[in-house]
Amino acid sequence: MANAVSGMAVHDDCKLRFLELKAKRTHRFVVFKIEEKQKQVVVEKVGEPAETYEDFAASLPENECRYGVYDFDFVTAENCQKSRIFFIAWSPDTARIRSKMIYASSKERFKRELDGIQVELQATDPTEMGLDVIKGRAN
Repeated sequence: MANAVSGMAVHDDCKLRFLELKAKRTHRFVVFKIEEKQKQVVVEKVGEPAETYEDFAASLPENECRYGVYDFDFVTAENCQKSRIFFIAWSPDTARIRSKMIYASSKERFKRELDGIQVELQATDPTEMGLDVIKGRAN
């Protein structure tokens, strides 16, 4: 069903890949993009379990908006192995205004389709989603 605000549908593959990341841990991250012509959110890239956060950050285009989901593993101060699923709305300052508006207006509905997101970040440049920021928000 398309979103009344932005008219963007969510391709079934988006939910499927997210479930694989969340339940089976077969992906480290998933990058989603909005296909304006088809008016839907689609999967652009899937990261293998061995890929790092740097691989994820590098897969976000410098001048275009994207949504990303990253499965972050970490060890707590009590030495417990934990994981947090991050939703990152990547909207660089250099992206087209129209693109930023479409991504911003579609974000909430898209996020609702992905049940299990634990932390959300909005980033306009790489420093706002650096590994130090992720670590700080994970706890």
